[in-house]
Amino acid sequence: MAFVFQGTDWSRLGHAVRTADPFCLAGVAIAALATYVLRAWRWGFLLSPMARVPLADLFSATCVGFMTALVIPRAGEIVRPYLIARRHPVATSAGVATIILERLFDLLTVLTLFALYLFALPVPAAQTSGSLMSVVKGGGAIAGAGALAILAVLVAFHARAEQAMALFERVLRVFPPRLATLFAGILRAFGSGLAVLQAPLPQLLAIVAQSFLVWLSIATSVWMSYRAFGVLLPFHSAFLIIAFLTVGVAIPTPGNVGGFHAFYVTALVGVFGVSAEVAQAGALACHALTNLPVLVLGIVFLGREGLSLGRVAEMTEKNQAGPEPATEASR
Repeated sequence: MAFVFQGTDWSRLGHAVRTADPFCLAGVAIAALATYVLRAWRWGFLLSPMARVPLADLFSATCVGFMTALVIPRAGEIVRPYLIARRHPVATSAGVATIILERLFDLLTVLTLFALYLFALPVPAAQTSGSLMSVVKGGGAIAGAGALAILAVLVAFHARAEQAMALFERVLRVFPPRLATLFAGILRAFGSGLAVLQAPLPQLLAIVAQSFLVWLSIATSVWMSYRAFGVLLPFHSAFLIIAFLTVGVAIPTPGNVGGFHAFYVTALVGVFGVSAEVAQAGALACHALTNLPVLVLGIVFLGREGLSLGRVAEMTEKNQAGPEPATEASR
């Protein structure tokens, strides 16, 4: 954040905040709320080969997962599958596999929107040319190749599950029998979570469509966040900003504070020539208003689920330390 606000004219930043369009700011929060509903809906399709989970349960687990991830790094990846496994016949490790697939669908969708911005849609008049765009294009190509490679490995793992498990079991023989059995069980459950990769084509196309709806909703939040401060760029300019933000939120800070703001400001200032203070105001509003709905709902649902942040931190720490024997509570 010190980097983001270096050399800031605080009076200009204050003026930008005071003159923001309240209707656009409200639109940021509404679109963010819609994003979590869409995420929960899509997650149900990823889980469907194992269990039919009601949207209400999916939405509650999604809100709790993303809320806890704001304050406890990586917590959401543990909490979301755990909450579903408590009520439905889905092993926690299988639920984790669906979240990995979810992340891959997200990355591939972001890269597709980025490619549309670069090669298919009209270039915004405000866009400047320079080395920054060349770096972004190269990074996008590398990320796309990596995502496709991981997806191919997961498809191969599920399609050749028995052969893969036989290989893993030979490797696991170096471990004590009890530990080897535990790891083998986790891997088998993880493989079952990839079952959606062999779903009928209409279901896979539905998941792809849902992914685009998720990210178009996110793009709406981003677009309205800088439109609120008088930056009148076309809607598809948000596709480029999202590509920057995807890198920013990968920086492991609590609540994505700092990384989100730095890459938001870099994109608006470095690519579209927006003043630093207006870009900073947009970054603050976008980060706060996209996280506020899930923060409030997550706290409400956390209590309903009978959990506390302390319990979530304990679960996350245990998971990072290593797997523990499967029980009804951790299944």
